[in-house]
Amino acid sequence: MTANQTELSFAFKKAFPVMIGYLVLAAGYGLYMHNLGFSFWFPTIMAAVIYGGSVEFIVASLLVTRFAPWNVILVTLVVGFRQFFYSLAMLDKYRHAPRWQRLLLIFGESDETFSVNYSLTIPENLNAELVYSYVTVFNYFSWIAGAFLGGFSGHLLGLQIKGLDFMMTALFIVLFLEQFLKEQNHLSSISGLLITAISLLLVGENYFLLVTLGLLVIEYGIKYYLEQKQVFHHDID
Repeated sequence: MTANQTELSFAFKKAFPVMIGYLVLAAGYGLYMHNLGFSFWFPTIMAAVIYGGSVEFIVASLLVTRFAPWNVILVTLVVGFRQFFYSLAMLDKYRHAPRWQRLLLIFGESDETFSVNYSLTIPENLNAELVYSYVTVFNYFSWIAGAFLGGFSGHLLGLQIKGLDFMMTALFIVLFLEQFLKEQNHLSSISGLLITAISLLLVGENYFLLVTLGLLVIEYGIKYYLEQKQVFHHDID
């Protein structure tokens, strides 16, 4: 057995649970896009280019509303910005990889791929960069395959599942509740809900998302400034 095959099989075993989850979730996304009226190629291409589960659901819903490109851009940046920190955390692990391989690893850094690669203990006889790359590629193509299968099965069978448009709403309710339960201080969550509700009432549904995200950025900027100021004064004392 060659070194590549050994690394391939090792990476496949580690990535397999995520691959199954991606196939199922992405199939739901593909079916969701079909129910919105898009050809099966749309979720497939979006999965390959965007490769961000929550962002793809958001963009899908925004594509059927009034055209507002700044909303799409801002939401994508805010929701996907955590990937920036994932890449920073993995720089040490990826430092020996060739440049093209680092670009592949950074582009393919999803929540689950980061979790797998960051926690991996790789045997010394295996090439770590190859293992990381295989895990990343396995997960990436599993997501694309799931999106294609969901969209194509909806197209082929003519599936129109009522209530599937609630999928994105349900997804973010679950994410919000999960984060809320982990928090020691719920001020951020409560202020986020209040800012969203007030923005919706003041500017309407077409622009509330843009206003909400802008206000949240300002809020967290002020919060960060006050925290740093408090730390600074504490160090002086």
